[in-house]
Amino acid sequence: MDNTKRWLLPDGVEEILPHDAGKLESIRRDLLDLYRSWGYQFVITPLVEYLDSLLVGSSYDLDLQTFKITDQLSGRMMGIRADITPQVARIDAHCLDKEGPVRLCYADNVLHTKPRGIMTSRVPIKIGAELYGDSSSNCDAEMIILMYKSLNVIGISDIHIVIGHVGIFRKLVQEAKLEKSEEEILFRSVQRKAYDEVDQLICQFVRDESIGKMLTSLTRLSGDEGILAKALDCFSEAPHSVQAELNELELVVKKVKEREPHMKLCFDFCELRGYEYHTGIVFAAYSPHYGRAISKGGRYDHIGEVFGRARPATGFDADLKVLTKISSFDFDKNKMIIAPDIADERLQVLIEKLRGTGEIVIINLSKDNL
Repeated sequence: MDNTKRWLLPDGVEEILPHDAGKLESIRRDLLDLYRSWGYQFVITPLVEYLDSLLVGSSYDLDLQTFKITDQLSGRMMGIRADITPQVARIDAHCLDKEGPVRLCYADNVLHTKPRGIMTSRVPIKIGAELYGDSSSNCDAEMIILMYKSLNVIGISDIHIVIGHVGIFRKLVQEAKLEKSEEEILFRSVQRKAYDEVDQLICQFVRDESIGKMLTSLTRLSGDEGILAKALDCFSEAPHSVQAELNELELVVKKVKEREPHMKLCFDFCELRGYEYHTGIVFAAYSPHYGRAISKGGRYDHIGEVFGRARPATGFDADLKVLTKISSFDFDKNKMIIAPDIADERLQVLIEKLRGTGEIVIINLSKDNL
């Protein structure tokens, strides 16, 4: 490499300069303070660990996103974390070993082998909150509301929360008695919202005409709050297993609206993000100031099973770098105070007093800078 190019960083890897770094740190502190006020305890997880525990309950996509290395001490494969949720699940299941609800939060770097989208970072700084040991609708409602308040508290407005439920699609597939290969093909088409292709696959794979119609209807159910009422009507004759999932969603929405009546809710019933490990409600926050979801979450029960405790779990996370870009708050409001570089006891006492109140005091080291 040309020596003049050594300062270049890899694609998708960036540094954060003082103004943005200060804003990001202020956002991090505000959010962790918010989570603490809700009873979420802060944890710090290792950057690397053995691969077989790092990818527990994770999707194939996360496996591809994880850098693999060989541990020179044990010879075992290790991974640099691409997601913090499996690590937090291990802490809940193996390290804390508590009964009842456990609330945990985190804020740290992860590393991805490839960017997840155009202009996205390969080294996002993830901040999130997770609740273990509670499978109730109250738990899901709390996570949606906390995600919403997280964005409000840092000056992100005009937020739309989009809610889905992977369990409805999964139950319909089970009722249709699809083979695993057929389910995977249909799933990929539904994710792309390739409606003509979805219709053809349903005709080809689904022998029960009523279940086929329900699957077709499901793929078209997306939009504002009126979509939920439409879904309840569409699935009024659905099997009990399907209705149970839909009723669960309706109850969560009711509890959310009771506590946050002004929250803008939308629904997308073919949003199957995290289908491999999510087990119920999924949700995401969108803002017109950013082209992708700015925060995502959902329910992922039994993720801690491999650690010896199959605990219900739900949570959400966001990239602090993205939040920093779209936050409307100016966190760098403090003006600087210049103090002369002289040996004066009273001056030193005043400087310490000012710094103790949060003021920025800079000692002028050169008369030329006055």
